[in-house]
Amino acid sequence: MSGPHTANGHRPVLYVITCGSPMARNVGQLVDLAKRDGWDVCVVTTPDGAKFVDRATLARQTGHPVRTHYKNPGDLDVLPPADAMLVCPATVNTVNKWAAGITDTLALGLLVEAQGLGVPIVAVPYTNAAMAAHPAFLAGLARLREWGVQVLFGDHVVPLHPPGTGEGHVDDFPWAVGLAALRGTRRPVAPVG
Repeated sequence: MSGPHTANGHRPVLYVITCGSPMARNVGQLVDLAKRDGWDVCVVTTPDGAKFVDRATLARQTGHPVRTHYKNPGDLDVLPPADAMLVCPATVNTVNKWAAGITDTLALGLLVEAQGLGVPIVAVPYTNAAMAAHPAFLAGLARLREWGVQVLFGDHVVPLHPPGTGEGHVDDFPWAVGLAALRGTRRPVAPVG
């Protein structure tokens, strides 16, 4: 399917960053939706997120390897630069570290750097009601919003559930909500040459 193109004629690149949540098992649904929306999709997982995804299937689906760890010095980048990032599902752990500027995983390093580069970022947190009430998480969400990250969180996005019941809500996750927030926010890419 032909979708929107950047100034250099290529499809804009979306990094889907997925974290250690049962929802990550279905991130392929988000990849399909994003591709239909005109994105060239690359998947990056946190180390815990990697436990939930099928890397080989996602690599075939996107045409790019799934990245989890920093590359070795001197290795070439295997992913094209991102025009936008969608953190979905974003866990409490990732939100808290990101808001503190911690870059101990590739996913966090990419997010911190992307903010400095002005890359549009949308985050769709997913957690239970008890974890969502923690002051550090709430402060982290507020801080990310202050820094220009579109944070889509609350019962109007994904209703909070009691601890230990997240698996029962896997099919209820609104994968399209983050993509809808990204529409029209693609940063311009300078022409090559």
